[in-house]
Amino acid sequence: MIFGTFERHVLPEKIVTRILSLIKEKQLGPGDKLPPERELAAMMQVSRPSLRTALRALSLMNIVEIRQGDGTYVTSLDPESLIEPLEFVFSLDDSTFLELLEAREILEVGIVELAAQQITDKEIAGLEACLVRSAELVEDHEAFLQTDRELHTRITEASRNPILTRFMQSISQLDLAGRRRTADIPGMTVQSLEDHRTIVAALKARDPEAARQAMLQHLRSVEQKFKQVVPSEDLATPPRKTAADEP
Repeated sequence: MIFGTFERHVLPEKIVTRILSLIKEKQLGPGDKLPPERELAAMMQVSRPSLRTALRALSLMNIVEIRQGDGTYVTSLDPESLIEPLEFVFSLDDSTFLELLEAREILEVGIVELAAQQITDKEIAGLEACLVRSAELVEDHEAFLQTDRELHTRITEASRNPILTRFMQSISQLDLAGRRRTADIPGMTVQSLEDHRTIVAALKARDPEAARQAMLQHLRSVEQKFKQVVPSEDLATPPRKTAADEP
């Protein structure tokens, strides 16, 4: 396997990028053991301190596991473990969560509108089953979170648009971290359940406009509740540049 070579004083970020590329290219897979540190540093022509820094960063990302006295292994790459660093990011920067909600609003309002035009009776039944489970789990925030995600996934699949489905899958894990940031906000699960019932009712009526408005209201309700419990100074973001701002 070619790990690549770099200048001796290369930044550890480049080592991280190369190892991530090998994983994406399937040249490294879950459970694979990396060469010993001395050997890997020689292969990549980097200093051992730079390599150690890179491996520690990958370990914090749950990409690799450093086993003392045994070596470094690629983890299972399980999505649930990979999301933990993203949760840390959300804990540091609450404005990131609002940006995620903005992205969801753009995507999911259109998705639910499409779904209302094409959803089947069987898919409606699946959504109603999600609502029943959600009602039973409203006090169990982690379990409620899973039914919440399932409902939104089912709606996306009902849109019959593979591109939109791929978009939603691409932000799925980031979305999970975002939802966990709001799980313990008082009244959040109860409000979400009511919002979901309104969305499903609109879908069952095959009413695209009502479904669109229900989804929009749901996402904005989450945003409002989030802002109620987070200090406004933590949500401050610099204004976005526009073309008119460019010199």
